[in-house]
Amino acid sequence: MRIYDSAFYAIIFFLAGVLLSSFGLNFLTIILIASLTAVLFLCGAYFGKYFGKKLFWFSGLSLFIIVGSFYYFFYQAYQIESAKIIFNKEIVFKGVVVKTAPQSNSQKLAVELANPLAGKISVQIRPFPKFNYGDLVEFKGIVKTPPSASAASLSKDGILAVSEFPQTKLIAVNQGNFIKASLLSFKGNIIKVFQKVLPGEQAAFLSGITLGERAEFSKEFKQQMSQSGTTHLVALSGYNISILVLVVAGALSYLFSRRICFWLTLTVIIGFVLMTGAEASVVRAAIMGSIVLLASQVNRAYSFRNIIAVAAFLMVLTNPKVLVFDVGFQLSFLALLGIVYFSPSVKKVLKLTDDPGIFSWKENLLATVSAQVFVAPFLISYFGNFSFFSLVANVLILCAVPLTMALGFITAGIGLLSLNLAIIFGWLVNILLSYEISIIEIFGKFDFLQINALSVWAIVAYYIFLVGFIIYIEYYPAMVNHSKSNQDMV
Repeated sequence: MRIYDSAFYAIIFFLAGVLLSSFGLNFLTIILIASLTAVLFLCGAYFGKYFGKKLFWFSGLSLFIIVGSFYYFFYQAYQIESAKIIFNKEIVFKGVVVKTAPQSNSQKLAVELANPLAGKISVQIRPFPKFNYGDLVEFKGIVKTPPSASAASLSKDGILAVSEFPQTKLIAVNQGNFIKASLLSFKGNIIKVFQKVLPGEQAAFLSGITLGERAEFSKEFKQQMSQSGTTHLVALSGYNISILVLVVAGALSYLFSRRICFWLTLTVIIGFVLMTGAEASVVRAAIMGSIVLLASQVNRAYSFRNIIAVAAFLMVLTNPKVLVFDVGFQLSFLALLGIVYFSPSVKKVLKLTDDPGIFSWKENLLATVSAQVFVAPFLISYFGNFSFFSLVANVLILCAVPLTMALGFITAGIGLLSLNLAIIFGWLVNILLSYEISIIEIFGKFDFLQINALSVWAIVAYYIFLVGFIIYIEYYPAMVNHSKSNQDMV
């Protein structure tokens, strides 16, 4: 087996170990599962023909299940051991705000505790006064363990405790990371430019598709996006990153050499990730985009399969709890798998050409359908809603999104220098935004042809069918030809 194939399958088995541990299986049980898996692969290698050698390698690589499981338990133990939190007692404690999430009637802060305590907690407080990233705040209240329903999700963010409506007192500002604080301030200035050159709803939507900012969305508009299946447009992904890279690299290529352009583009990607909150989807996209950039820089071919695996491995290595407890991580990778693997199979079955069509409608339709097919069960499970009309709505909108984002980034850049000049570009981007918002509003009214619930077994059967379909279309003809060639040789 080739080195890059071995690395790919080792990562898959490592992730399988993390997955089993996330579901609560104990370490000894997972060792037994890994050992049985290795034995089964050995038996398959002995009796098999077409996949014999590969199964032999699988028997050894399957032991990476144990490595993944051990890493998950080690990470969890370290997370708990390094925290110093006093529970179920009214105390005075200090902490630096590391993340803010404004809500309708309150603020939710992620706070890194200061000495003598340690760890990260979630604090819900009144809407005013508002606190920002880097504020050092003194709290007086009771710290509790998180409710069981949200404990796993919070632990994914390193949060091991919660406190509701404690007394607050601002001690100092600018106590966070200087680079991150500067990037967040830069993001705020971009949003202000959008708000000054565009109507309210259009400015909010442009902030969403370029920066993933949804704080200014009205409740009605959020509902319309959910009904129309277009919420993913404001969930930063590889689509947003790719457009950013094209705009930045295209602009820099006129000013700098290829090598300098590469490093500057990579710096912009990292800054964008930090500025937008480092959500799972954008981190995944940034890792993949960086690998593709590096491959093109050193003139080496790259495999999407391995890039996806490496991106997932690096994210899980940083935080193994994202694999099961981060919805964005799951939806992001499932959508990508749909586009990379399911899309070519559909293309073969329908005998489609490489022609993307006017405004790339064929390409957008195929990518949208493939992504939606792969994420549909999770959308239904997490959000209780999947609309068949979302396919039409997405095709109509996605043809305009790249130009909208490009003009949005240009408007932001010019607006930071001259608002008067930015108004001209704002007028152009407003036309596109108004069109996209109109599509969302129209399809947001359709509340029929929706699926609202699926059983676990239905979801398992669904993905087994999809994987079987892909294997049949992509690999079955090769297996038949291999068998025929062997018969001819005999």
